[in-house]
Amino acid sequence: MNQEEGAYKLPPPFLSAVEGAVRSNTRGFSLIELLIVVAIILIIAAIAIPNLLKSRMAANESATVGNMKTIGTALATYTSIYGTCGYPDSLTRLGPGTPPTPAAAGLLDAVMANDNFNKQGYVYTYALTNGAGDCVGAPGADFELEAQPSVQNKTGIRGFFMDSSMVIRYDPDGDADISSPTV
Repeated sequence: MNQEEGAYKLPPPFLSAVEGAVRSNTRGFSLIELLIVVAIILIIAAIAIPNLLKSRMAANESATVGNMKTIGTALATYTSIYGTCGYPDSLTRLGPGTPPTPAAAGLLDAVMANDNFNKQGYVYTYALTNGAGDCVGAPGADFELEAQPSVQNKTGIRGFFMDSSMVIRYDPDGDADISSPTV
């Protein structure tokens, strides 16, 4: 033991022999091992991706039903506040406004306050089907709100429909109407 340094040190030739032995036993992965790992990852991805797409379509459909409920609630609120107007001739009348007026009631955000808009993989279309709805002519008596997938079987499967009955209907082919089953 070396008394000056307080610890025993291995002589240099022995130390290099140990380092050489450790380094000679370490090697990289073989090509076969890497190919097996890549194949396993690809198999897992092939199983997971379709399920991910299905869950995304289901999430888009759930969000669409929620958005239609929001628009329906805003329309019902508008007709109760501005009874002489009835349902509006355009969803833009439900958009942001300070203070709220029949032209800008502040009931919907700027994206949803449009007669045609895209949101979360669906295309929404609003139309007043009976009355003027402009607070000057005949009150708006009925409307139709449709939501169809932007890309059928990719962003969603079912289409949705709602009218003044406030019942949301769906069609598995993407084009719902008044005769479609309820959600």
